[in-house]
Amino acid sequence: MTPPLRRARRLVPLALIAVWLVAGALLGPFAGRLGEVATDDRAAFLPRSAESTRVLREQSAFQQRETLPVIVLWTAEGGGTVEGRQRPATAAVAALAGTPGTAGSPSPALPSHDRGALQAVVPLRPDLGDRLAPTLERVRAAAEKVPGTRVRLAGPAATQADLADAFSGIDGVLLAVALATVLVILLLVYRSLLLPLAVITGAVFALGLACAVVYVLADHDLVRVDGQVQGILSILVIGAATDYALLVTARCREELAAGRDRAAAARAALRRSAPAVLASAGTVALGLIALLLSDLTNNRALGPVGAVGIACAVLSALTFLPAVLAVLGRRAYWPARPESRTGATGLWQRVARLVDRAPRRVWALTLTGLLVCSAGAFTLDSRGVPLNETFVRDVPSVAAGQVLARHFPAGAGTPVVIIADAASADRVQHTVRHTPGIAAVTATGAQGRPAARPRAVGGRVGFEATAEAAPDTQAARDTVARLRTALHELPGAHALVGGYTAQQYDTLRAAERDRTVIVPVVLAVILAILALLLRSLAMPVLLVLTVALNFTATLGAAALVFRDLFGFSGTDPSVPLYGFVFLVALGVDYNIFLMSRVREETLRHGTREGVRRGLVTTGGVITSAGVVLAATFAALGVIPLAFLVQIAFIVAFGVLLDTLVVRSLLVPALVRDAGGRVWWPTRPGTGEPDGRPPAPAGDPERSSVGEGGA
Repeated sequence: MTPPLRRARRLVPLALIAVWLVAGALLGPFAGRLGEVATDDRAAFLPRSAESTRVLREQSAFQQRETLPVIVLWTAEGGGTVEGRQRPATAAVAALAGTPGTAGSPSPALPSHDRGALQAVVPLRPDLGDRLAPTLERVRAAAEKVPGTRVRLAGPAATQADLADAFSGIDGVLLAVALATVLVILLLVYRSLLLPLAVITGAVFALGLACAVVYVLADHDLVRVDGQVQGILSILVIGAATDYALLVTARCREELAAGRDRAAAARAALRRSAPAVLASAGTVALGLIALLLSDLTNNRALGPVGAVGIACAVLSALTFLPAVLAVLGRRAYWPARPESRTGATGLWQRVARLVDRAPRRVWALTLTGLLVCSAGAFTLDSRGVPLNETFVRDVPSVAAGQVLARHFPAGAGTPVVIIADAASADRVQHTVRHTPGIAAVTATGAQGRPAARPRAVGGRVGFEATAEAAPDTQAARDTVARLRTALHELPGAHALVGGYTAQQYDTLRAAERDRTVIVPVVLAVILAILALLLRSLAMPVLLVLTVALNFTATLGAAALVFRDLFGFSGTDPSVPLYGFVFLVALGVDYNIFLMSRVREETLRHGTREGVRRGLVTTGGVITSAGVVLAATFAALGVIPLAFLVQIAFIVAFGVLLDTLVVRSLLVPALVRDAGGRVWWPTRPGTGEPDGRPPAPAGDPERSSVGEGGA
């Protein structure tokens, strides 16, 4: 190599580092700006083809604009009745008409049957965003002018405000918790100072780049982002970037221990780890992209957003980190000294001996344990959670809703909306009134107000029905189902049923449909990637079956923990799907890292020795990667929402179960017991189909996956 070319090669790592430093400085602020293009409008995340979505579109014809209602609830101080306070309460909310943030005239204050409370509905604009909280404070201030009463705010607007408060300022807290957790784990794993900082810096650069790309996409309405998607994106990028970095640095350590200089070691580490990293990242990214098949907009949003995050994590791990390693060399690992782990003694050597000595006993015991855990998956209720379980701490809107339910019909303030042909108005109203579970029904008049007779708009009329059950319960959803069945049987009515409860019902059905469609697609994608990487058909099937078993075992454990420890009666309908996509894709990741190295060693030493060497060599680094990923997803628990707490537990527990049991014991034991048959139709270590002998240990060029080891 000529001196100019040698000098140019030395400048490449420095140039890469400089590019990332500039990109980090310019793009880093976007991590805190996603809220500018985020939306928490529930209507934006409804199923596209659902009946409740069609109702929402038609409903706009009966009122001047779409509204976000807040229910104002008055109760007498010290108990007692609210006699004599109905007129001042009505006057107090009537004064809000036309004030900033409102969208129409408030309803009169109506007393409960027990005379213990009054309620009025104040319609607000749905696009208030950051102005929602100040608007609610103005509503509260006006309502508090009624003497001798205590005021509470309930309904969709109050719930949305509490959701916004749950995410307020959480980006910084979530990122700080995740990074601090990762840094502590890396310091314990590497026992060095510089390398953990380099890994964390690369992860932060990846997150900044991902947030900038997502910001542009969301700003052009190509994707939708809400608080949940923001949180998952941060955790996913930090965890994935760290995992990929662990694999690259582990391979670089081996190359340095083998005597290569720092630049050669970095290049060799990149060359040998890149195929496995790219295949693993492709598995996760394509699994996320499969969410585009969902009928739920928030699921479809997470697909491309998560895939962008994974792409940025890979880019950082395969460019910035190798450049840092090429510059620092052995100093990156100081005060520890790089050494090869292939012949290391200790825990993974003992695990490898156990698997080698009694493979059938190992896989039989672990398989039995996973099957027992999987039995509990059938007890997991994924039909949604009631409002009082949506938040994992006490919030004002939930407390107000509970007081409201004690004085008024549980469905008051959150009506079921019915729209039908005007010619069938009387029949529709009669059917609604006599449907079991309906407490009352009123017609929709001018500007969406209650009226004695429905007002026809474009040949359609509207009604609002009050359900006896709380709107977020299974009983209310059953009422919606009965109502739809009865109305759909009316000839010529063309009736549609919508509203909050119907939206929940449709979301549940869409989630069930999504699982049926997306799960097979994700499995097919993973099988294809594994077949290409491992050049085998039997091994991919084995790996996919084991990670699927890990998923069902995790759901079984989650069902027990959610019910008996966390006190959840169920999960959001999307939780099992998110858990499947993350666990299966990420679980295959670790098996890719292990089995690509096992195949590399098998080509040189045969299947039995290949399993032992692959397990000993990758055991520590893959376990560390699993612990890092589990810890970063566990950080989602700082957001006080049941949905994210449940996702955090499922992914964290599932990753640890996969790393410590499935990948460490079950898969190696099955491969060891099956021998060369698992590589069908090829036979690494015993000759390829064309009869060529296995590559000798000193001839890495003959290894067909020699560059893909973990």
